[in-house]
Amino acid sequence: MNKDFAPYLARIEEEIHKALPKVSGKEWQDTVFGELYPAVTANHISPLITPTRSLVDLGGKRWRPLLLVLTAQALAEKDGGTKAPSSSNNFDTACHLTPLVEFTHTASLIHDDIEDSSDTRRGQPAAYITYGLDTALNAGSWLYFAATSCIDTLSCKDEALKARIYALYNMELRRLHLGQAMDIAWHRNKGFIPSPDEYLAMVQCKTGTLASLAVKLGCMACQADDSTAKKAGATAAKIGAGFQIIDDVINLSTGNPGKKRGDDIVEGKKSLPVLLFAQSKGNTSKEFKELENCFEQAAKEGINSPAVEKAIGILESANSIATAKQKGVSLIEEGCAEFAEIFGSANKYALLIQDLFRSMVPAKI
Repeated sequence: MNKDFAPYLARIEEEIHKALPKVSGKEWQDTVFGELYPAVTANHISPLITPTRSLVDLGGKRWRPLLLVLTAQALAEKDGGTKAPSSSNNFDTACHLTPLVEFTHTASLIHDDIEDSSDTRRGQPAAYITYGLDTALNAGSWLYFAATSCIDTLSCKDEALKARIYALYNMELRRLHLGQAMDIAWHRNKGFIPSPDEYLAMVQCKTGTLASLAVKLGCMACQADDSTAKKAGATAAKIGAGFQIIDDVINLSTGNPGKKRGDDIVEGKKSLPVLLFAQSKGNTSKEFKELENCFEQAAKEGINSPAVEKAIGILESANSIATAKQKGVSLIEEGCAEFAEIFGSANKYALLIQDLFRSMVPAKI
């Protein structure tokens, strides 16, 4: 990753650790919970902190909070010439808001693993396996709400800005859950084949919405006008969709880090490669029926079923995986060009945003 990102990532980690400490202290408890009954202790709060903080500590690219900060810096340079001070109020506001996107992402992963019955996340057992379904479900839900404490603790006195951030957060969260609802419904209903356009709408909600939230928060930190925030947010959602497609492709090629190659097939996911195959062959064709049989066998037998590799082979031979990859890369490149248009093609931070996105596309998929 670009060495220029290091100071921003260090600051992001600082904010994350302040917003979600390993052990709850009184000041943090008062901020997050308000005044608690005397009988409530750190031990009672631990089942909320431990599952969520352990997943945060397992890593992740942190590209969403980084995008938030770089957006704020790009706007500062655009509006103020070549200076984007890393100690300005706008920069501090942007950094302080980074847990909002990272914690929302973390909460969604905890719930996603439960909904998909995934057994691993970031190379470790999923939270519901380690801590129990009830604890993981409750802790993940709590983190969606705890994420907003960074809005309450903003140093700015602009209450209208805080209200707008709350409204934005709630809207994007509703979209995120709509995308997840679409995805769940499709892999539960084995006979329904969504169109590629429906799939893109789903991933723009499920994955693109957090990229959109990050960029819009960066715009709000710099008091950008609504049209700029809206345009930049839509561009970020498009790029987020591109990365979800790349993620789907990786699942069927090298395998996602910390997960097993082809587990989307076991889960019955209707990813873009599958939908492109259905579109090209016809979802009533003999070829598509063969693919469906592989999905059914893999669902019964698990990740080690020979049907997993057979399904991947069917998709590869039809060029569906390669076509999906091309679509994902195309969305990312289109988004990068749009960011250059919004912030200026010579804008240092717009170029860093482009570098961030391009560095996240693996050379070999």
